[in-house]
Amino acid sequence: MFDNRVKTKTDRVLGLLAQYESPNVLWIDPAGGWPVVWERAKGSEVWDAEGRKYIDLTAAFGVAAAGHANPRVVAAGRRQMGRLLHAMGDVHPHALKAELARELSRITFERWSDGRAAGKTIFCNSGFEAVEAALKTALLATKKSHIIAFTGGYHGLGYGALNATHREHFRGPFHPQLSQFGRFVPFPTAAQHLPSVERQIKHIMSVESIGAIIAEPIQARGGINVPPRGFLQLLRKLCDRAGALLILDEIYTGFGRAGRWFACEHEAVAPDVLCLGKALAGGFPISACVGRSDVLDNAWPSSSGEAIHTSTFLGHPVGCAMALAQIHELSRRRLPERSAELGGWLLNELRAQLDPLNLNAEIRGRGLMIGVEFRDAESQPAATLVLNLVKRMLRRGFLLLPEGEAANVVSFTPPLTIARAQLKAAVAAFKASLLEQQ
Repeated sequence: MFDNRVKTKTDRVLGLLAQYESPNVLWIDPAGGWPVVWERAKGSEVWDAEGRKYIDLTAAFGVAAAGHANPRVVAAGRRQMGRLLHAMGDVHPHALKAELARELSRITFERWSDGRAAGKTIFCNSGFEAVEAALKTALLATKKSHIIAFTGGYHGLGYGALNATHREHFRGPFHPQLSQFGRFVPFPTAAQHLPSVERQIKHIMSVESIGAIIAEPIQARGGINVPPRGFLQLLRKLCDRAGALLILDEIYTGFGRAGRWFACEHEAVAPDVLCLGKALAGGFPISACVGRSDVLDNAWPSSSGEAIHTSTFLGHPVGCAMALAQIHELSRRRLPERSAELGGWLLNELRAQLDPLNLNAEIRGRGLMIGVEFRDAESQPAATLVLNLVKRMLRRGFLLLPEGEAANVVSFTPPLTIARAQLKAAVAAFKASLLEQQ
């Protein structure tokens, strides 16, 4: 029989992807309604292919920190596209790459040291590439091949980064090709965990050749896991004692997401190497591995005409233009400070609305990076509840994502420009969606 149903634009797009894209990429709910096909986005709002409007509580994986299609960021990209669309990153450079490298130094190591230190950058395309540049830096700097990472950690899915990404779902299929130079320690979520973490790291360092510790100041995909105060200070101390590098992955937490320019500033801890991405350019695929200048100078040899770590699109001119505009917008509009203020309000509002429901839920976060973890009556991860919840929210016009290894944490990571009224409406819809499921 012929299918005489009129197909929507969404149907056509999803049909093409089902036919021509790798089957592992996109999950299409057999019951319908997930996913939606994005058509356009502006500020904190997204429109799908059928014209429906949504409030985006994900910032598209944290990328749209200054809002979707921020006019100044878009204008910078358009100007640059008309002038120089591509350059030769490691051969014949362009001016904006130099300017962005200087700006990244200014807002990181120079600011943290009152100008006494500087940063140097390796530009990359995506977050995991910044992590792999950092791992290479650690090996070159220390001549030690192994690293310590944390359970629940997510540092990307390239073969180097997979050695630091903990989740077996991502690592398992590729074990035969992984060198597995990462050693994992439990990520602490309470102060009483720190002594055990310290003992385990000291033991590993006593029996393994450890060149670096890599950590997220707040685990994002791991479930918005916030460590206790003193965690980063402990890592800094242990690295200094062992002659290892401290690598902080701020690909998600950077650029105001956690209520400071960088989440490590909550503990006044400066890493040796910093990994940046996502919100760096507000939508263009560019990332950066930024290290203290003495670390990079001592680790990497001067170029002899053939770089040992590079890529075709290194320091892409459009990405650099948009990143400079994005950093200016974050500063001009004081968005890290706004994230701290609005995030504190959202945390309190979620607790005020959800606590009376007597759910087995924990609400946690920092800045506009908040997670609500759900468990069932037996304290097992309530993944089905969370999936149904984010689908109900989608039908109500709100974009949310599940996080955590068991997918039982709903994360709130909206654009830092989102209006309080939009967040208030989101909390009300979230509560209503929960009540529907009870």
